[in-house]
Amino acid sequence: MAENQNIEWKASWHDEYLKWICGFANAQGGRIYIGINDKGFVSGISDSRKMLEDIPSKIRDILGIIADVNLLTQDGKEYIEICVSPSSYPVNYKGEYHYRSGSTKQLLKGAALTEFLLSKTGYKWDSVPVDGVTVEDLDQESFDIFRREALRSGRMTEADLNMNNQQILENLGLFEHGKLKRAAILLFHRNPEQWIAGAYIKIGYFGEGSDLRYQDEIHGSLFIQADRVIELIYLKYMKAIISYDNVTRIETYPLPKAAVREAVYNAIIHCNYAALIPIQIRIHEDAVYISNDCVFPVGWTVETLMERHRSQPYNPNIANGFFRAGYVETWGRGIEKICEACKEHGVRLPEYTLHMEDIMIKFTPLMDSRKEKKQTGTLDGTLDGTLSGTLEENILSAIRKNSKVTQSQIALEIDCSERKVKRLMKSMQEKGMIERVGGRRSGEWVEK
Repeated sequence: MAENQNIEWKASWHDEYLKWICGFANAQGGRIYIGINDKGFVSGISDSRKMLEDIPSKIRDILGIIADVNLLTQDGKEYIEICVSPSSYPVNYKGEYHYRSGSTKQLLKGAALTEFLLSKTGYKWDSVPVDGVTVEDLDQESFDIFRREALRSGRMTEADLNMNNQQILENLGLFEHGKLKRAAILLFHRNPEQWIAGAYIKIGYFGEGSDLRYQDEIHGSLFIQADRVIELIYLKYMKAIISYDNVTRIETYPLPKAAVREAVYNAIIHCNYAALIPIQIRIHEDAVYISNDCVFPVGWTVETLMERHRSQPYNPNIANGFFRAGYVETWGRGIEKICEACKEHGVRLPEYTLHMEDIMIKFTPLMDSRKEKKQTGTLDGTLDGTLSGTLEENILSAIRKNSKVTQSQIALEIDCSERKVKRLMKSMQEKGMIERVGGRRSGEWVEK
């Protein structure tokens, strides 16, 4: 018998161990052994009769639950077994709510406590009904987006979508005792921030360090936010890398759109909106960060995310709405799909960072990935392998099309600063890759 998530050893009894019993009751139940030391050896207890009377009474009077307390013997030494069953209602120790997670005891606070209390009563945060809001108060554009995407994905039939707005809400399970749930407000109200401040998305482009260059905020229902956020990121915040296949211009974005879309939709679905903090997307030249407040499932770690796992949405009603619209699946494959898209695009796998009450995903754009390959010598030694996908290759493509092209024209064509083009072309001349033949006005570039 070893210590694990359901077993705890204590050499002697202290009333503080009622917190451990509280934690077991609020989790999956468990057993505490009094008279077994940290190494698992029975050390014994001296006053077993008194403990058999006191411990059950304290558990009953302070925690309000009943636990079996048994006297056991091994090698002539007595020790006590306390068997704690999982409780169907929240158990507190003098106003504190403790929870057994793994082999540790956690004191629940803030959002984690709110989520625990709601889950014990059978509610999820997004299932709580809201007073004073009717179907007529909701936004028609949001319903139109939902109908369009649900039909396009095939998740709902045209006959299903011919229902009126109230029937759609009922079909999605967004009523509770005749009132709209919080999820309905978030998904379909034009201004959900009237009830839930922070229910929007912030996007910012940063230069060096904390230098914020420009930013946007996307407000409206979650369906409006989902409909607009990806397009805004790729039209305004990301520049495509330009390359050529003979005379065909090819635009490759630094990050795969499928991966970014999945990450943003995951943030929308799993966000802890009760924290009143918007989803934040920070875009740098060498990294993209997407973060949202969350309440992680108990016992989950970053490693759990990266492995195959079942779907366990924090906001199941919001998740169901996004599933019906075809935005996401319900198999817990979101991160797996993100990783697959990154591999196919040739960028690093995403990195997740889990803090106390938020989660952040970091993407490394294509340009940074190429620099790393060049520095570590992972490209092959041929000219094509060394230049593939780099600015030098784009410069060569421009020269092949027009040997008399000027450096300013090249800068415009490959979407790069003229200063950088001049520096690169000087380096290419020194490497013997290109040569300038003739004068400044009448000369031309020659690829060697």
